[in-house]
Amino acid sequence: MPPRTTNRSGIVLRRRVTPAGDIMVSLLTPQGKVRAIVRSGLRRNGLNSAHASRLSLFHHVGLQLYQTPNGDLATVQQAVLEGALPTLAQPERHTYAHLSAELAELLFQEGEQSSEAFELVAGALRGIAHHPDPEWVALVMTHKLLGLAGFVPRVSQCARCGAADPAHPDPHGGLLLCRACSGLPPLPAATLDFRRSVMRRSVRASMETPLPPEFRPELWRSLERFVTLQVGQLRSWPQFQGSGLRAPA
Repeated sequence: MPPRTTNRSGIVLRRRVTPAGDIMVSLLTPQGKVRAIVRSGLRRNGLNSAHASRLSLFHHVGLQLYQTPNGDLATVQQAVLEGALPTLAQPERHTYAHLSAELAELLFQEGEQSSEAFELVAGALRGIAHHPDPEWVALVMTHKLLGLAGFVPRVSQCARCGAADPAHPDPHGGLLLCRACSGLPPLPAATLDFRRSVMRRSVRASMETPLPPEFRPELWRSLERFVTLQVGQLRSWPQFQGSGLRAPA
């Protein structure tokens, strides 16, 4: 019989409070995604209130978890804060961090061990927290997360007819279309270069050649369309529109 108590170290990707005052969290660890619950976490005199305060979004925490015999959510018995990024509370950084965490929570499933995914998400959050251009960090790292999870947009061929070297945006799927299949103008050369190379370039190389801000709204629009169609709906997209960080689709 496997042990019912385990220790995990991970990053809080999602946090939800139930009407009963329990806190449900989703964490990404090197051993895969973990979902757990803090019983009575928000009750003022609850024994677990101190643990709950450490389980804020983007915190790196060490947990002792108890798995019940009937297979319910693991219960947090102990939580230790191992690292925090206070600057992610800044509005100009929080939205990008929230998008990255939500995408990672959707991409990586429980039982899928991936230390590479953990390091990529940790690096994305650190970059968004400290880099002077958090938007560019988010654009590069969200593409890298998609690639690691196996969601690689086809950019060398037209998404409709298969013609080589498409240069026009796909308004529905976030891919690329040839001139014959698209009614939209071609993308700028710099935008095309990013979309064609971001998956194979290193993070360092992409960070050293940022696109000017005026080219980025189209990248966000294509990313939103691709993620929505291929992965699922993210709650973060409306936050971009409301904050003015991204041009509306």
